[in-house]
Amino acid sequence: MENKSNLYQLDGRVPLVQAVPFGLQHVLAMFVANITPIIILANVVGIDPALSAALVQNCMIIAGIGTLIQLYPVWRIGSRLPIVMGISFTFLSLAIFIGTTYGMGTLMGAVVIGGLVEGVLGLLAKYWLRIISRVVAATVVTAIGFSLLPIGANSFAGGQGAADFGSAQNWIVGTVTLLTCLGFQVFSKGFLRSLSVLIGLIVGYILAVCMGMVDFSGLQHAKVIALPQFLPFHLEFNVGAILSVVAIYLVSATETIGDTNALCMSALKRSPHKKELGASISCDGFVSSVAGLFGCTPITSFSQNVGLAAMSGVVNRFAIATGAGVMILGGIFPVVGALLTTIPQAVLGGCTIMMFGSIMYAGFGMLSKCGFTDRNMIIVALSLSVGLGFTQATGMFSIFPQLVQTVFAENCVAVVFLLAILLNLLLPKEKEVTKE
Repeated sequence: MENKSNLYQLDGRVPLVQAVPFGLQHVLAMFVANITPIIILANVVGIDPALSAALVQNCMIIAGIGTLIQLYPVWRIGSRLPIVMGISFTFLSLAIFIGTTYGMGTLMGAVVIGGLVEGVLGLLAKYWLRIISRVVAATVVTAIGFSLLPIGANSFAGGQGAADFGSAQNWIVGTVTLLTCLGFQVFSKGFLRSLSVLIGLIVGYILAVCMGMVDFSGLQHAKVIALPQFLPFHLEFNVGAILSVVAIYLVSATETIGDTNALCMSALKRSPHKKELGASISCDGFVSSVAGLFGCTPITSFSQNVGLAAMSGVVNRFAIATGAGVMILGGIFPVVGALLTTIPQAVLGGCTIMMFGSIMYAGFGMLSKCGFTDRNMIIVALSLSVGLGFTQATGMFSIFPQLVQTVFAENCVAVVFLLAILLNLLLPKEKEVTKE
């Protein structure tokens, strides 16, 4: 009984046989999202298939290492919180532009330098985090929850651009997976309740296999073992590319701040310490620099895993670390990664859609603790309205320079964060607007 209760504590001894299922649950929740950015980038830029496969391996290893450093910090790098790291989608559009225009070497040079900048900002966080008040953090967390909802819905329907998008098969598999997760979450207790997402995924996967939706052909060509490839591209440095990537790193830091706040408030039931926030950001940056050395785009904290921690209540660092170990093994043993890639999108959508909603719910909880003053109402309402609304309107930012479009046009979290900070700084605090 004591071992089981340790799953819900940051520290504490948990038997390996008990820890692995919970770690695996975290890996499965983010696996496809972790490797998808590099697959898309490789396809658009035209990278050789063999090198593309090596980059996917590298991404898994980097995600595992980044997660371990968040869990077990090195100096002031890493938060000591159950944060799961993975390759960020935030950089994808800019990475495609730089990769196709200047080459992958220039992109990786910018990734390395930009990561160092974010890492240093994390180390100096105590000097600038004060401008991020509780209402700003709560607004950003709420925006992250909203921004993830379409991702969950697209996965549920089979994955954006899939030939069978929205088909009856995807609806059936997604619904059965969701109902299984929901059933174990509501009616089970203890161990099974905490594993509701993994159980739902297994049930959905078995159903998908029975319905002929799982393609095992990729397993035939997967190598049994392969070492990560260091410096697959010769680093080149372009000032314009570096400045553009640094701008996106600031957005990534924003998301990490929001995820860390959401994790602490929802799973740990407390506010994050400034040291933890700074350490999360520094891990984001410095490990992203390492990612560039292995041909990967930057990593960041994964919001879906924050939602999973909130739902399951499992925050034990060792349990999450076993998941990081699975990611590293998946990189060293490509056949493991190839097997995980056979999970249909509809199964992942059924597992994650409620998790994403739980992040939004955590944002609501944070907002309630800030108080419903007129000043807070203006900050939250205007930031969310502009951030969520403007980024959904295609062409809204077309009059602005390319850099502004890259940073803000499709990233509601960046717009919400910037506007919330400006309003928080500009609106008078002593003389708040009162109702007549």
